[in-house]
Amino acid sequence: MSLKRIDVYADPEDLAIIREAAARRGVSEAEIIRQGIHLAAMANRVRDEPLFSRTAEGPARTASRAEVRDAVADAVRRQSGPASERTA
Repeated sequence: MSLKRIDVYADPEDLAIIREAAARRGVSEAEIIRQGIHLAAMANRVRDEPLFSRTAEGPARTASRAEVRDAVADAVRRQSGPASERTA
């Protein structure tokens, strides 16, 4: 994966939270920031077609952008949490 360096201004309190999370998870601060950028990019992505087909089983409607964004964010949180949280 090719990465590009950028400059971003961030609130000092947010950076302190990121620093603590990185230490707790044993990853770099940059990795947490990259994950946040990815989540923001995916939450704001515009698609030409609905994510879910209306012919699929389940509710007879297409999920809203907010519902899809929240479902993806919840899945990422579950996946990136400590092992004890993932098994719960």
